[in-house]
Amino acid sequence: MQGSPVPEPAVAVGEDPRSYARLMSAVYDATMAGHRAPARPREVIGDSWRRMLAGGLDTRGPDAAPVVESGALEMLRRSSGLMEVLGEISHGLESLIADGDNILVVADARGRVLWRSGSPAVLGNADRLGFVEGANWGEGAVGTNAIGTALVSQRAVQVFSAEHFLRSHHPWTCAGAPIRDPRTGHVIGVVDVSGPAATVHPTTIALVDAVARLAESQLRQEHDRTLNRLRALAAPILARMGSPALAVDTEGWVAAVDAMPLHNRILLPEQMAPGRVWLTALGMCVVEPLPGGWLVRLAERDDGDAQVSRATLDLADPDAPALVMAGEFGSWRHDLSLRHAEILCALAVSPQGLTASQLAEDLYGDRSRVVTVRAEMSRLRKQFTGLLAAQPYRFAGSVDLQVRYPADRRLLLPPSKAPAIRAAREND
Repeated sequence: MQGSPVPEPAVAVGEDPRSYARLMSAVYDATMAGHRAPARPREVIGDSWRRMLAGGLDTRGPDAAPVVESGALEMLRRSSGLMEVLGEISHGLESLIADGDNILVVADARGRVLWRSGSPAVLGNADRLGFVEGANWGEGAVGTNAIGTALVSQRAVQVFSAEHFLRSHHPWTCAGAPIRDPRTGHVIGVVDVSGPAATVHPTTIALVDAVARLAESQLRQEHDRTLNRLRALAAPILARMGSPALAVDTEGWVAAVDAMPLHNRILLPEQMAPGRVWLTALGMCVVEPLPGGWLVRLAERDDGDAQVSRATLDLADPDAPALVMAGEFGSWRHDLSLRHAEILCALAVSPQGLTASQLAEDLYGDRSRVVTVRAEMSRLRKQFTGLLAAQPYRFAGSVDLQVRYPADRRLLLPPSKAPAIRAAREND
């Protein structure tokens, strides 16, 4: 932006989109050529353009936008923290997608497209821009846009036509709003609605921002429900222990505490396992797994290095498979879904462990279904912390495992059609 100050655009996009588009096109051309522009872009757009120019991004864009491969995309989706709010987002914005002109996109905290939905026509237009699942839509990759610029500015942003830094994006308008983890305040993703520039409407950004806030509210409620379930399970165990202890979820948020200083959250090591663990906030501790978290107490001199988790995969009742965990602090029982019972049974009969493709063969008879297997294993390992190890998938070495089968093996998980379960029925 050279020369003396110039005025802000005189025409708001909501009043006359065509006039605003022509003005912004002139502003864009002059700015990119280093000439005096007829008006200033909006502050959020001008700031973004300056970042792009300082970073040397070409207005023609990269030769080819890198796309995350499908297996890694599933991992990004599961780790994003956004899967639980997809329904809320889709429902809240269905009115903008229903007419077939717009595309709904959810991206992660780095701007990588995790999910998108829309009519085949608008998805085809997006494909030609590289606006596909797995693509990086951060500012550093594709310049000024509602996803990347919302992430940088940490607020809802609407980007219209020539406000985009890349010329190829000028036929589009987009509105994006960041979604924050309500526990930490950190941005974990962006919800975006994009479509042809002619579909721009000044209320779109308000609706997108409102849906992002609803998603945050749902995340907060789900977190509260998770902690309440963990608290209900842990409270009687803590009461029986008679020593200082607490229960935390898989990310260290404290659900229940007894005879210890209050903490909101405990920093957990990346690789957590039952037994003795050094925790920065507490010192040396002994931990045991709980469904969805950990039971933690301060270690004593005579605790030694014993790792005390004993697991029983109880398949004796054909209609009620369950996992029973017992340790020094107490025990708990958790009913299993059919799929989780199948997985644990397959791993129990293969103590050497199974790769994702081997487990896919055992569960589905199809070695190619590794993405589905990884998603199930991620949920299972999060639910039963410390129980399972990976690469290959197996019961952790710290777990003493027993399996209770039905007296008549032919009654093992009767609804199951998994090849591994059929084979186990025959190996009495």
